Amino acid sequence: MEEKTAKFSNKIFVLASVLVVGTLVFFAGQMILENKSINQQNNYQISVSGEGKVYAKPDVALVSLGVTTQAETVADATKTGTEKMNAVIDGVKGLGVDEKDIQTTDYNLSPVYSQQKVLVSPMVYNTSSAFVDSTPEIVGYKLTQNVQVKIRDFTKIGDILSKATEMGSNQIGDLQFTIDNPEQFKDQARAQAIAQAKAKAESLANESGIKLGKLINVYESNYYAPSAYNSVKSISQDAVGYGGAAPTIQPGQQEVYISISLVYQVR
Repeated sequence: MEEKTAKFSNKIFVLASVLVVGTLVFFAGQMILENKSINQQNNYQISVSGEGKVYAKPDVALVSLGVTTQAETVADATKTGTEKMNAVIDGVKGLGVDEKDIQTTDYNLSPVYSQQKVLVSPMVYNTSSAFVDSTPEIVGYKLTQNVQVKIRDFTKIGDILSKATEMGSNQIGDLQFTIDNPEQFKDQARAQAIAQAKAKAESLANESGIKLGKLINVYESNYYAPSAYNSVKSISQDAVGYGGAAPTIQPGQQEVYISISLVYQVR
């Protein structure tokens, strides 16, 4: 009886082993077929690209207005600098610039050191010169402040620069023109790029005899750069702040560029 039971158990074990091995072989085969299918799909693809360009007129000018002051004490430097910067901001607001379009971008208070030459004996300091640098001493403090101003009315650019220097701004620069909301122009450029890429794909299919399958991927890259003037400091000092005529500044046009790549399966 025990012998029959042992034989029956062995049969059950063998059957279970066969089922396990069969299941493993089945799933391994499925994985191989899936990988093969994926590789075939990857091998039978084409990628086409298109470009879209839209030229738009800027509607915002950005300019940095700065005030740098120096005094013997921290209190005097901050008092003088703050009064001048507040006067600059009030003057700009008086010309129609909204408070939300004025942003502080820099506030820096630092000591000013003196560096003097001291007459010494060359033998003592092992130097060929009779003068050496003395230990630096703090002789004052310098406060630097900058605000970035958005100008939406381009006819007032010259007046704003002139008013800023009149109120005490002695650092003006980084003038650039930009589009406040470029997304609408990006949409136009994107539509152009997609249409061009689709036309290329259809032309390629017609010329080569292949059949396009479904669109399986889309890649986008875009480019948009505001136009900038490297420096406006000379304008503020030479023309605006000293009685000269305010400069005529041309905003030009901005290029909004988008490139689209479309990936199709090939049937």
